[in-house]
Formats: sequence, C-alpha cells, structure tokens
Amino acid sequence: MMLYLLFVIPPFLLGLYAQWRVKSAFKQMSQVPSRMTGFEAARLMLDRGGLSSVGIERIDGMLSDHYDPRAKVLRLSSDVYNGPNMAAVGVACHEAGHAFQDATHYAPLVIRNMAVPAANFGSGAGMWMLFGGMFFRIEPLAWLGVILFSAVVFFQLINLPVEFNASSRAREELVEHGIIAANQEHYVAKILNAAALTYVAATLQAVMTLAYYVFILLGNRR
Repeated sequence: MMLYLLFVIPPFLLGLYAQWRVKSAFKQMSQVPSRMTGFEAARLMLDRGGLSSVGIERIDGMLSDHYDPRAKVLRLSSDVYNGPNMAAVGVACHEAGHAFQDATHYAPLVIRNMAVPAANFGSGAGMWMLFGGMFFRIEPLAWLGVILFSAVVFFQLINLPVEFNASSRAREELVEHGIIAANQEHYVAKILNAAALTYVAATLQAVMTLAYYVFILLGNRR
C-alpha cells in the first residue's frame, strides 16, 4: 500500500494543484478586460487564417471548451464565448489553435487523434485485464493489461506537444492581430500556463500508474 502511495499520490496532488491553479487563474484573468470577447477573438483568428468555414458554438459547462475535428467546430463555454476579458480570449484562441493544427495536418495532432480509440480501450479493458491477471495470478493477462494501458500513456505524452503548440500559436496570434497589446501577453500566458500544468499532471499520473504496475509484476517474478 505504501509503495502504491509513493507512485500515485505525488502526481495526484499535482493534478489537484493544477486544477486549482486553472480555476484561480481563470477567475483572476476574467477581471482583466480585453478588446474583444472570446467568440470575437477566435472568429478573427480563424478568419484571418483562412478558416472561415470553421464554426463556433456556445455550450454549457465551465471550461468545457474544445475543438471538434470531425465537425470542424470550436465549442466554447458561455463564460469564454461571451467574456470580454483576458481569460476568455486566451482560452478561445487556444482552441482556435487546434483548428489550425487540424487544417495543416499537424503531425502530433494526427497521431493523437489516431490514438484515441486505443487509449479509450486501454483505460477500460486494459485495467480490467491487469487487475484480473493480478487477482487470479494469470501473469500473461496482467501483462496484456499493461500493454493496453500503455496506449493511455502514449496518448498523454503525444498530447503535450499538441496542447503546448496550440497555446504558443494563440499567444502569437493574439498580439499579431491586435486582439491584445504586446505588453498584455503575460495576462494570457498566466491562464494558458496554468492549463498546461493540468496536461503535465495527467501525463505524470498515467506514467506513474503504469510504472507502478510494471514494478509490481516484475517483483512478483522474483
């Protein structure tokens, strides 16, 4: 039990801190006004980049924003869609960055999208096989579970450059198109850097979970 805590608790705590930091940064940057709403900023960024065909929809939820590559649509939460503040334009343009990645066939995004089915299967069936193999002492089944769960780790690792690139592109486009002034970029950076920490935490959590079970299975062989 102590070994499990050593592997899992640090990334879990980092994840909690990252979530708190995102909410705190979003609340703080929501108080800093911008020249446009999140919708207006994302629309301008898309239109000037030749992506006028990409739609923008308002959805429910807090920080539920995402880009849907199948529908070619940005879906922005109400606070982001309507918000005339630094938090809103930062998040909205980050999602617009994913639309640019999709349009240019950005390699890590293509690979990430291809990895989604395997990651979904690995997070479910893989863990059941791993637990079942360990419980019934069927080592090949447990190792098969480890292999399948590795797809989750791979997805999280390839997701990092995708998210970092979208944030970098958003910061550049915001200044280039005059949505924010150059001396205001640090406001947007605060919310985007906080969001980046959540991706790092999720990746570390997946890596450490995989490492724990590999360690246990190798230990059982001795």
